[in-house]
Amino acid sequence: MIQETVPQQGPSAQPKGLLQQMEELMAALNADLSRLDADLSAPRPARTPEPESA
Repeated sequence: MIQETVPQQGPSAQPKGLLQQMEELMAALNADLSRLDADLSAPRPARTPEPESA
């Protein structure tokens, strides 16, 4: 008996959509992390020491 593989339109189509969503979310997360890394790596203004309260 020969079986042909026929793509189904039911639940098997769902993981592709989920995979696409996950890829988009990961790309957005990577962009956010890159922006955060750049923000944290940027030079910061020198802080003036606060006067100690006695």
